[in-house]
Amino acid sequence: MTLALDRPATCATAAAEPVPAVTGSALRVPLVTGGSATYANLDHAASAPCLERVRDAVEEFLPWYASVHRGAGFASQVSTRIYERTRNVLRRFVDARSGDTVIFTRNTTDALNLLARSLPRNTAVVQFDTEHHAALLPWRGPHVTQIETPRTRADAVAAVDAALARCPVGPRLLVVTGASNVTGELFPVAELAAVAREHGARIAVDAAQLAPHRGVSVRELDVDYVALSGHKLYAPFGAGALIGRADWLRAAPPYLAGGGASRLVTTDGTRAGAVWNTGPERHEAGSPNTVGVYALGVACAELQHHRDEVLRHEAALLDRLRTGLAAVPGVAELRLFDEDGTDPQAVGTVSFVVAGLDSGWLAAVLSAEYGIGVRDGAFCAHVATRRLIGRTGTEVSQALRVSIGLGTTPEHVDRLVLALRQVVARGARWDYARQDGRWTPTPDPRALPDFLVGWGEDTTRH
Repeated sequence: MTLALDRPATCATAAAEPVPAVTGSALRVPLVTGGSATYANLDHAASAPCLERVRDAVEEFLPWYASVHRGAGFASQVSTRIYERTRNVLRRFVDARSGDTVIFTRNTTDALNLLARSLPRNTAVVQFDTEHHAALLPWRGPHVTQIETPRTRADAVAAVDAALARCPVGPRLLVVTGASNVTGELFPVAELAAVAREHGARIAVDAAQLAPHRGVSVRELDVDYVALSGHKLYAPFGAGALIGRADWLRAAPPYLAGGGASRLVTTDGTRAGAVWNTGPERHEAGSPNTVGVYALGVACAELQHHRDEVLRHEAALLDRLRTGLAAVPGVAELRLFDEDGTDPQAVGTVSFVVAGLDSGWLAAVLSAEYGIGVRDGAFCAHVATRRLIGRTGTEVSQALRVSIGLGTTPEHVDRLVLALRQVVARGARWDYARQDGRWTPTPDPRALPDFLVGWGEDTTRH
């Protein structure tokens, strides 16, 4: 069996290759007005579609799927090799140091909660209050400082400098996002890391939105921890990772108690005791998600191989999107930093409001009448989204987010812009009402796909 992980993670060749293909690119969805449309998935920041390469690799692996680490059977040995070699793929993907550890988790939220549980006693934590909830909420204790995100990147660095200077003596950790999941803007991670070093602090980066779009180098950025999610990286099989320095993680109690984390278990007749493993398996109790881990590794290798093509593809689409939105009456884009231009320091995520229109209603119209999938709400970053909406001066309570990726085409972007112009000019062609807090077409004639008909219905009722 030749593993997809064995593919060299080389740079792009002189002849530019196409971007990696995703599953579902030909998916057609029904419209309330009749007929169907090719689905325009503009919600990559929530969950990216599966790469065809990942789908094929998982399909090839499934017959070999078995237990890892303790199985004597040949399939178990194959599964163990896949699981452990994927750690090397993740190290290469983020350019980790030789001593860094790779711990597999469910997602970024899980990874950052693991790190929070592993901090030395009385660690002072500094963070921006505009972080995604995955990075905002896990930290507890008396020494957590939240900074309101300043209006420029330079001010952000200065604010962190001042906050770290006020921290008590002892271990310190700066937590920062690589790219905002609300606006796509990049934070000055390298500059923030340099400030952290001056104060003897470590730095953890939420790379969930950064890693699918840009290369992440632990060495060049000089950061200590990186957390990422497979479902943002075109590997939606339920795996993520925490990558970084091993000492705090090795010294912390296991994240979960159970098989795999324990090296030796004894009992005195009343309660069990354990000697815990000291490697990454210390925090990976239970049977691991081997399929998800493999999918994550294959996706990372594929993105690394096509990094130049990915950058060119997304830069062209982002420019097209911003240019189109700027011409739609009433549209106000949300921005963290007051800096000139279209801001090349951003990944393919744009959030905005439309004056006088409810964002949830607008998202429903785009879906039902145009076959476009976007995200509405506050994007698991309530503080950031509310603050940025307030800056627009509109009386809208939630925003609309458009996020592009490998499955996005120029036609998707153009269709969105045209749809927005039409809805702003003449309204919807269908009736909509709130049901369970969401706007839905009334009535909704769209049929569910055949595989879902009857699935999970309550058959106990008469």
